[in-house]
Amino acid sequence: MIFPPLPLSGAGESKDRKVLKICELTRQIKNTLETRFCGLWLEGEVSNFTRAASGHLYFTLKDEESQIRAVMFRGAASSLGFEVASGNKVQAYGDVSVYPPRGEYQLKVTRMQPAGIGDLQLAFEALKKKLGEEGLFDEARKRPIPAMPRRIGVVTSPTGAAIRDILNVATRRFPNISLVLAPCKVQGQGSAQEVADRIELLNETGGFDVLIVGRGGGSLEDLWAFNEEVVARAIAASAIPVISAVGHEIDFTIADFVADLRAPTPSAAAEIAVPDQAELYRRIQELSSRIRRSVTRKFEWLSERHDAVAGRALFRRPMEMIEQYSMRLDELLGRMGSSSRTHMTLKESAFEAMLNRLEPVSPIRTMRRGYSIVTRQDDGQPLTDASACVAGEMLRVRMAQGELSCTVADVSRESARRGEQGLLPLS
Repeated sequence: MIFPPLPLSGAGESKDRKVLKICELTRQIKNTLETRFCGLWLEGEVSNFTRAASGHLYFTLKDEESQIRAVMFRGAASSLGFEVASGNKVQAYGDVSVYPPRGEYQLKVTRMQPAGIGDLQLAFEALKKKLGEEGLFDEARKRPIPAMPRRIGVVTSPTGAAIRDILNVATRRFPNISLVLAPCKVQGQGSAQEVADRIELLNETGGFDVLIVGRGGGSLEDLWAFNEEVVARAIAASAIPVISAVGHEIDFTIADFVADLRAPTPSAAAEIAVPDQAELYRRIQELSSRIRRSVTRKFEWLSERHDAVAGRALFRRPMEMIEQYSMRLDELLGRMGSSSRTHMTLKESAFEAMLNRLEPVSPIRTMRRGYSIVTRQDDGQPLTDASACVAGEMLRVRMAQGELSCTVADVSRESARRGEQGLLPLS
């Protein structure tokens, strides 16, 4: 359908001209496009993909030269057999439609199937595989984020939404926190190198406890600087723990995998990095209250112990207790002395009885009747046989009273036989 041109204003202007409303023109365009372009299959790469809370899918289909907005309503989206994401290459079937409120045309998709992976997605997967094999994603190399940082470095655009979100959250949580911005491009030619350079600069400057590296949301192309190898290696080489905060919660970049911690958004990164002053104050108050309660309970316990001990008789009448124990000691000493004397008397009686039993067989008693004990002087061996002696040998003779040292003048065997064993009669 071809619309006639509107007449120009000025002299000779027709008085019966027809002026269209914008909505009328849009309606005619809508009817034309939707009648002419329906039942189309298009192949392209998904970009700017968003899944709304309603379940509808909004995205852009693009090729090397052009792009078209697309929408897939919840009913059709529920039958998809695969997960759609930015970077996917798909074949979409649907009708061209016009959205009157904005005067924009779009593809209303009713069916969609994978057609392969886009070039950016292929590059993403290749770099992810390479760095993963090098161990840059290993959990063992990731460092904890300090709970109480004094100084935080931020690598992002000075004009983007990310820095505003970080500042808003940080100043709300801890107004006195020290934030230092290292401004850089986060999109377009040379942005990846700038991000890497700022990370290195903050490390060289020193004094930072944690770095936040990122930007706000966007398409896969918009976020691509954070999928570059130079940024990944700068994050891995950083001596300062790094929080990656790129895009929205559904966006994942290589920087997220290398960083010590991934935050779903820049605002969330600020929430993680900056302690909540009000919460810290509340915690301090809670701990102070617990300490006071603990000290109070301890004091009350000690006071009770003091009262209990002070109420005892020892502390109320100490001399009375000492006198009682002194009397008790005297009593025990007296009983011990009496018991000792009784015990000694019994032992003495037993000893005398034993002596009386030994007296009849005592060699001393025998020696008192005139017998003696003769031993060699050199070895002390007792002698019972005179023939065991030789003339001139030195002997020792023990009597009932004293001892004698003698020299053998002669040996008589007959007299030896008459003597008692080991004894010689002297009278």
